[in-house]
Amino acid sequence: MPALRTEITEIVTGLAMCGMAEVGLALQHRPPQLLNVDDATWGRVTGAWERREYGQEFHAAWSNGFAFLKARSGLREKVPLRVEWKGPHKPPGYERVPADLRVDHVYLVSCKYLSSILHNASPSALFDHGLGPTEGRAGDWFAEVAPAEYQALYEAVRNDALPRAATELSRDERRGLRETLAAGWPDGAEARYREMAGVVAEASATRWRHRLGRAGPREEMAWRLLRLQAAPYFVLGTTDAATLRVRVGTPWDWRQRFDLRALDVAAEAGGQPRVSWRLEVHDRETDEDRAAAGHVEVRWSHGRFGQPPEAKVYLDTPHRDVPGYFPLD
Repeated sequence: MPALRTEITEIVTGLAMCGMAEVGLALQHRPPQLLNVDDATWGRVTGAWERREYGQEFHAAWSNGFAFLKARSGLREKVPLRVEWKGPHKPPGYERVPADLRVDHVYLVSCKYLSSILHNASPSALFDHGLGPTEGRAGDWFAEVAPAEYQALYEAVRNDALPRAATELSRDERRGLRETLAAGWPDGAEARYREMAGVVAEASATRWRHRLGRAGPREEMAWRLLRLQAAPYFVLGTTDAATLRVRVGTPWDWRQRFDLRALDVAAEAGGQPRVSWRLEVHDRETDEDRAAAGHVEVRWSHGRFGQPPEAKVYLDTPHRDVPGYFPLD
């Protein structure tokens, strides 16, 4: 089940598109256009409003949904017949558009409040397959690209009840070790972790760079990194510093306007394994050079040794400045 804050931001964004005057009135008189919100979820949202909880989230979501209703590149003041909340469903494997709302079967809307995460993938899916189709379960990336350093770290935290090799840990043993390490690394282990992190970052960047050897894969990787899809969609939300209202174009839109000049990746030193990425384009419409940058953090899922590592891809450039993202007008 999504967190209450997520339910509020997504549902109230859609609620504001339904043409009512203000959020309190809309919550009192639930519009029939708002679909797929069950009574229990609706009760949690209205209960939070009545308790005056999450006031900032209610306000931001309502403002964004109302702006989409009024926008020329949105609904153009035409109240929709259907606003479908996609909710906590698990999307089919081929579904790539990160949409939380679907409006009149046409407009796809992603609600992104205080999040700069673009992808949460397995390291192999990113560095070896460029976020393309993969087969089989993801393995343990740390054991694959830094086996000696990974084992040395494990030996620094292992007790006599655990297997000798990190790769032999069972799910229950991982859970127990994660709980043991929740308070921090024991003496000597943090230095081992930093050593492993450096090797993992270098190996990950090298494998990603090899995957990007030709111009074609680099452009496709740029599209996938920025989540450009075959159909345009909208991102409504907030960042730390501003309101977020953009239309995300398609690869076709990109090709009409931008020339990719570079897509570079590099290992970053310090802390957990990190790989930076930066793409540079020439904007033919404005005759300007533009760029977008971000980073990848490779870390265990659910805590130290908890589950195999994941690769979280972050966008560091403000959304409004990203090539292929167009402000809502």
